[in-house]
Amino acid sequence: MAKYAGGMLVSDGYYWNPRNWEVEVVPPEGGRLQGKAGAKYVKLPFPLLFVVVPLLGALFLIFLPLIGFALFGYAIVKKVTGGVKQSAAELASTVAPGGFATGEAHFTGKPGEEGEKKETGAEAGAQEEIERLAKEIEERKAKK
Repeated sequence: MAKYAGGMLVSDGYYWNPRNWEVEVVPPEGGRLQGKAGAKYVKLPFPLLFVVVPLLGALFLIFLPLIGFALFGYAIVKKVTGGVKQSAAELASTVAPGGFATGEAHFTGKPGEEGEKKETGAEAGAQEEIERLAKEIEERKAKK
């Protein structure tokens, strides 16, 4: 049995891709194998197809339920362990970090800090710039 790669120009016959479990039929005038360049094909004689194709079908028939049971078991394990993770996340979300209370805003500072704010040099300069622009706007409005 000769081996071929996907995309090769081949003569007529039956070509089996063991990786994908596909049998590709090439017409009597010849043609290219449909698979990608990395796909491997084996040319099978016609009588051997009567063995390979039913065998592939039987393997599919046997392993399909096994795959179903394996996926069912995986889903159960995932659900059980996922429930533990979810419970831990819910518990962690109820624990308040540090001195923060849930639902309380801490953006306003501490009590008694309202009048203690001092302007820095950059803030004072920005305030002066704003006042200068406001005066300029008033002057331009007065000219109109």
